[in-house]
This record gives sequence, C-alpha cells and structure tokens, in this order.
Amino acid sequence: MAHPPRDKAEVRKESLGDMCEVGSGGFGRVYKARHLDWGFDVAVKILKEDASHYTFNEVSFMDLASCDFVLRVYGVYKGPSGERGLVTDYMRRGSIESLQTQLSGPPPWPLAFRLAHQTALAMNFLHHKNIVHLDLKPNNILLNDELNARLADFGLSTVSRSVVGDNRNSHTGPQGTFKYMPPEAFELSYNPVRAFDIYSFGILLWSIFSGKEPYPGKGYSIVELRITQGDRPDCKDLLSLKVDGIRDLVDLMRRCWEGDPDKRPLFKDILKTTERLFSRHSDNIRRAVDEVLTKLDRSVQAQPDNPEPLNEHHGSGQNDVVDHGPVTEVSPVSNVVSAGMSSVSSGSGSSKTLTRKEKAKFVDRHKPTLIQKVVHAVAIAEELGDMVHSETYSRLIQPNVTAQKQVRVLYDETLRPGGERVKAAFYDALKKHQPFLLEL
Repeated sequence: MAHPPRDKAEVRKESLGDMCEVGSGGFGRVYKARHLDWGFDVAVKILKEDASHYTFNEVSFMDLASCDFVLRVYGVYKGPSGERGLVTDYMRRGSIESLQTQLSGPPPWPLAFRLAHQTALAMNFLHHKNIVHLDLKPNNILLNDELNARLADFGLSTVSRSVVGDNRNSHTGPQGTFKYMPPEAFELSYNPVRAFDIYSFGILLWSIFSGKEPYPGKGYSIVELRITQGDRPDCKDLLSLKVDGIRDLVDLMRRCWEGDPDKRPLFKDILKTTERLFSRHSDNIRRAVDEVLTKLDRSVQAQPDNPEPLNEHHGSGQNDVVDHGPVTEVSPVSNVVSAGMSSVSSGSGSSKTLTRKEKAKFVDRHKPTLIQKVVHAVAIAEELGDMVHSETYSRLIQPNVTAQKQVRVLYDETLRPGGERVKAAFYDALKKHQPFLLEL
C-alpha cells in the first residue's frame, strides 16, 4: 500500500473524498475519509475552535512517539473555513473498549496478554522519550485490522524529565480520566510525572482482563474518595480463573496501582513481566485473533442494511460487562475511527440527523429495552446536567442501586415530566455513551 510523505504537511479538504462523520468527543468530531492522492482511508479529527492549540500539541507528541505501537499521524487538517485537526491512520477495528463491548467481556486470553504487552511497549517508548501520556484507558488503545494495539490521544501529554517530578511542567487540577487517575493526581498542586501512567496501566490491565469498567456507575466525588483512601478494583474473580500466569498478572496490577508512586515499577521492568506472560500464550494468538475477527464479521454480515460492511466496533462508553461468553444478540454499530475520541454509531439507527420529536419517540418506544440495557445511567445523568433534579441524582448514586433501577428513576422523575427536550437530550447522551443501543 502506498504511504503518504513523512513530513507532516497540511491536508486540505479538496484532498479528501467520501468524508463522513463517525465519532465525536470533547475536542471535536472524527471523520472517515479517502485521501484521493494516497489512495487509502484516513481518520480526520476536526477540533473545536477553542481547542486549536490541542492540534499541534498532539501532533508534536505523536510524531515524537512514532513507533509500531502508537497511532500514526500523517498531517494537520486545514478546512475551508479555517478548521484545524489531525489526520491519522483509520482504525476500523475500534478500541479495546469497543472490543470488550462486542464480546460482552474480555478478549481471549492470548489476545488479552498481547494487548497488555503491546501497550506496555508503547508506554515504555513514550517514557524513554520523556513523554507522559496522562490518559491511558481502553478507549485510547485502538486496534488495527489484525487487532494489534495502537496507542492514541496525546492531547493531555506533557514532558517529564524525571520519574519523581519536574516542576517546570506545572498543571493545575487533575488530568486524564478520573477512574484511571492515581491518588496523588487529585491534588490541585500535582505535577504530572511517569508514575501517573504506571498507575493507569495497572487499572487498564484490570479492565482488559476482567472486561469491566472500574468503579461502575460511580461519579467523580465518590471515585476520588475511594481511590485516595486506597480502594482498588477487586481481583478475586481474576484470581479464581485457571489461566496460566494470572497470578503474576494480578501481582503486576497491584504493584502498578500502589498508592506510593515511588514504589511503582518502571515500564522497562513491567515489560519483562508482560513479555514473559505473553510468551506463554503466543502459540495460540493466531487462533484467538481469527476467532474474534470471525465473530465480529459475522455480526456485521447478519445486518444486510448496515451501510458499511466493516466492523461493528464503537469506542464510546465503558460498559460494566460481566458475561464472558460468546457474542450473542449484539446489534452492530459503526466502527470507531477515533484518534482517542468517543465515537458514535453511524449505523441504521443513527445514520441520519433526527429531529427532537423523533429522538423523544425513540426513547419512549424503546423504554423497556433501554431500562434493561443502559448501564451508564449516572454518566448520562451528568450529561443532562440541571435537567436532573439533585434529589434524583442522589438516588442514582446510592450504593447497591442497580443500573436498571437507575434508568427507571430517570424515566419516571426526569424524562417523563421533562418532555421532548429532555428525552432528546437523553438520546444524545445515549449516543455518546452507548451508541450501539441506537440500533434498536
């Protein structure tokens, strides 16, 4: 396949064909496009006007961190009205997070161990380049056609010149995604260093091998309290598995998420463990990859109206999935083509722009199914903001409240009295956090 030039020149809209939106996130929107000169598909992440500085920050770090396990950046997009963005590889197989959703749990063990090792390789390379990523999570580990890992989203990255700290790179407030942040990062005076990423890697390992989201359904304030008090994800279920190397893996997780940052291992040492564990399973990696790809492709082929016969991955939301069985009754959604941004579905249920009335009708019509399948009620409530009464929100975050009960509360106390406007906002939040449900 032909490759674009190595320099990061501007890419203009007239060089791109078949441009279609496939994702959105806090910094802007993601598009899939065919580069007319290069002859292959690329991802174009167009940034919001107030995030223009993010483009060059991310390009510079991604270029500096260029290696086999980091998402390749080709250039800077410049639109006809001055829009700015990134042009990167198009990752049609989605992310680790979307893979977990489609498999209703973790990937086969050989693939899980390979993803862990490849992510460690990427992070070790970054740290040797004095780069701290600061947002390591399943949604930012994208997958190529053979399900190899590609680290993405360098928008929060900064330079760290020591493992302990570097006050020349001061940041106020916490960085990254709070469920993957170390306890020290919740301090307002915290300066990001490599130990941040090592902690996040420990939580990422737990998510990869459990197929779950850490601290499911819990908001920022509760998670901050629990992490700073030493709470970590439960490893009992993992330790009960009869998988070669699982105890060594759990031990690595625990060392990575150690409360004292000085006691966390460096990635050069982490690699010794991840490589050894993957080597125990490498003989079965080809079979594991083929098995997963077959399941994913069959799911797409079962939907004749799917506008693009690619893969059904999506990258938004972090589901608390517990079933480790085969893929069954999974509605396909459009693949993510994100450089680390949350995606949205572009399948049959969301390929056109709906009116507020149509969105409200969808929410009403599918109420029973949504009550059963929505698992991010708290995150959706946070998206709705002031539309959710404070007393309703308090009920949502109470301990031991099931996801189904949370959604019922939202329907009864927020959606029904709020009318079309609130139901449409619920639809939009659902599109961000669980877009595959829009294929109902």
